[in-house]
Amino acid sequence: MSVALSKPAPKKQDSVSSGDSSGKQSPDIDSKSVASDDLVDAEPEPFKLYNFLFRRHLYKPRDLDAIATRRSVYDDPNLAPHYWPKPDYENIHRFDVSARWTAREERDLLRKIDWKVMLWAAISFSALNLDRGNLSQANTDNFLPDLGMTTNDYNLGNTVFRLAFLSAELPSQLISKKLGPDRWIPIQMCGWSILTMCQFWLTGRSTFLLCRALLGFMQGGFIPDLILYLSYFYTKHELPFRLALFWMSADICSIFGSFLAVGVLRMRGIQGKSGWRWLFLIEGIITLLIGIATFFKMPPSPTQTKSWFRPKGWFTEREEYIATTRILRDDPTKGDMHNREGLSLKRLWQAFCDFDLWPLYAIGLLFGIPASPPATYLTLSLRELGFSTITTNLLTIPSTFGSMVTMTIITLVSESLNERSFVAISEDFWLLPFLIALRTLPDSPNPWLFYGMSSVLLMYPYSHPIQVGWASRNSGAVATRTVSASLYNMFVQTSSIISANIYRKDDAPMYRRGNSFLIGICAFNLLILYPGTKLYYVWRNKQKAKKWDAMTSEQKSEYLSTTTDVGNRRLDFRFAH
Repeated sequence: MSVALSKPAPKKQDSVSSGDSSGKQSPDIDSKSVASDDLVDAEPEPFKLYNFLFRRHLYKPRDLDAIATRRSVYDDPNLAPHYWPKPDYENIHRFDVSARWTAREERDLLRKIDWKVMLWAAISFSALNLDRGNLSQANTDNFLPDLGMTTNDYNLGNTVFRLAFLSAELPSQLISKKLGPDRWIPIQMCGWSILTMCQFWLTGRSTFLLCRALLGFMQGGFIPDLILYLSYFYTKHELPFRLALFWMSADICSIFGSFLAVGVLRMRGIQGKSGWRWLFLIEGIITLLIGIATFFKMPPSPTQTKSWFRPKGWFTEREEYIATTRILRDDPTKGDMHNREGLSLKRLWQAFCDFDLWPLYAIGLLFGIPASPPATYLTLSLRELGFSTITTNLLTIPSTFGSMVTMTIITLVSESLNERSFVAISEDFWLLPFLIALRTLPDSPNPWLFYGMSSVLLMYPYSHPIQVGWASRNSGAVATRTVSASLYNMFVQTSSIISANIYRKDDAPMYRRGNSFLIGICAFNLLILYPGTKLYYVWRNKQKAKKWDAMTSEQKSEYLSTTTDVGNRRLDFRFAH
């Protein structure tokens, strides 16, 4: 369905203008009659850590009682009808173009969303990473020798997992769009938790590969599903920082998992079982409990938080109006599909053929390769250098914490500068010198020197949160956003398959051939991939602006009424870069 909707003027709805949540709006909206002098024209100020820490001394506090409603296409009488939400959009009964709210109200609502929605989304994501990271921890407890496997079998297991993971990405998104992410996400979580527990009974290579495949199928699509869900509550300016918190929670979970592994792996010998078997069982139980709780912690939308176990809901009626109207003012395309509406084959094909997102898919394929093998093999390498099981798990914590800090910093910098290409490239700037240093180490390096270099390398600023938000922002429509999130993540998983086969047994222990390959990919990203993506989107925006700016207001209205362009294909859409 085209975003440029031609439909009758909106039906009567409740109003929340200036503190009145019981007023009525006329059945035929005349945008000229809706006062708009009090609207905010400036872009929202991005979160700045420096301001957050020192603003009390350097800045005057903003007026929290001033109107915070931002101007949008709904305030143009010629354009508004073409952006109106579908009649069956789940939140349309809480949408009002005349709604006005203060900065204080928006701040309080956003805090409530952060605590109610974002916090549990982060916990759910942590459950995924707890189960995804336990294989690396199991390696510190003689996992491969116990099952009679080699590092090549380990690589094959990772490859099988990634293949299954990416194969499930798009089907999972289609199921999620039809059932609703609030239903599909907890189903996924309970499914993979049971499979994680089943690894307690692994017997060898065959059962290992089978479990890796089933886990990949069950976990595939979870991340795009969760990001789609968060987009129902946050604006495009708010989502990137929340995604940074999202991945920060994964790092916190990794640290927690390392401490948990230190304790659980000491259970080796209980009932004659290895410590890694107990690790799989206990972590599976933990994530299963989180999965069951998620059925009760994820409402479908801001206006659907009431249920039999939550009779009062999370938001007041006024807060529901504000939550809905601010989201649609920020991105009108979020109203062009119901949250339980499946994708048609036509829309699916259009999203596949959206060549303007291909540069981001290329980034998804290549950006993670330089850091992945050193991260995957860190525990194995440390064990081979003589560190004990317990020490190895504890030694992984500093790099995880460091990456969490650098990732948060570059995400905040990206939003402050409204820049993505040249901020995301900082990951490769960080990695390149350390990869060269690893390539030049002697055959028998000092264990602590190797550990120090590897740890600082793995403290790199992870650009994935920036790029996930970037892909979502450049999609321009719910249908495209649903598919693009899956395709982007499929390319990320494909890069993991490539990465899993770079370090080979015949190249051990220093993996010089593999590190040479990583250096080449890193240099390509720095010199060609990110600068090329930046230049492409600048060029595409100039193309669109040249045509759109030459139109009169009436011509723009005529274009929106008759165009078959959807999402980012429309002339009024601009790509972020």
